[in-house]
Amino acid sequence: MADSFGGQFGAYMGPSGPLAQFLAEFGPALLEKYKPKGIVVFSAHWETTEERLVSDYAENPLLMDYYGFPPELYQLKFKSRGDSVLSQRVVDLYKEVGLKARLSNEKEARGDDGRGFPGPGFDHGVFVPFRIMFGEEFTSIPIVQVSIDSSLDPERNWQAGKAVAKLREEGILVLSGGLTAHNLRDRSSFSPATAKPIHKEFDSAIHKAINIADAEKRKEALVNLPNHPGFRSSHPREDHFVPLYVAAGAGEGGEVFTVMNDYGIPTFAFGL
Repeated sequence: MADSFGGQFGAYMGPSGPLAQFLAEFGPALLEKYKPKGIVVFSAHWETTEERLVSDYAENPLLMDYYGFPPELYQLKFKSRGDSVLSQRVVDLYKEVGLKARLSNEKEARGDDGRGFPGPGFDHGVFVPFRIMFGEEFTSIPIVQVSIDSSLDPERNWQAGKAVAKLREEGILVLSGGLTAHNLRDRSSFSPATAKPIHKEFDSAIHKAINIADAEKRKEALVNLPNHPGFRSSHPREDHFVPLYVAAGAGEGGEVFTVMNDYGIPTFAFGL
């Protein structure tokens, strides 16, 4: 989708850019390394208040939650399946730590589709990268999506990740997707070729925080990143940044490895 905007934005974020190239290699590498029994994923594009919603679909539908794009971008395919046992396990883990959570099935709309109707399903923050990572048909293991906390508070979303940390011990891969630069009002923020000094200063601050060895000090630095002078230049709203906190919560206490460090599109592995 990103290449529809053209220019440096499209060159960097589009299907021939470094993010797409990385994802095409990253997906198979994850499957080979971890051989997961399932995937639980969080996206910047599903927010709920007070309680986490957990997808409970037999076959995961797609919610084309974007507007004004070429028709072919509403024909994208990603066939995958859910698993009610895994979905219920996620709900139970939240309840074990006193957090509200419930299942959401295909009869419940979770957002507006750009084709003009409300619907259920995986948003583009899941199916766009996943179809690159795993192919257009991926049914060998189940995928379940969980909503992030709409407060966009770093600590609340950290706890949303921490609550499901046990899944990692049960063979479930926990992924959380966003971007570290996402300002549609200033698309120069997306590409290192056009990013302003303030964008790059914030990007450097992220990596500085990530690279702190002490886990408690690292958390303090990460949680404080929205107070950085460059944060609002890269994120007018926090939605694309807080998935970082979900991932950090799920891997709390362990070491962090930078899998990819390209500007605006890094990938971090927490809890190693």
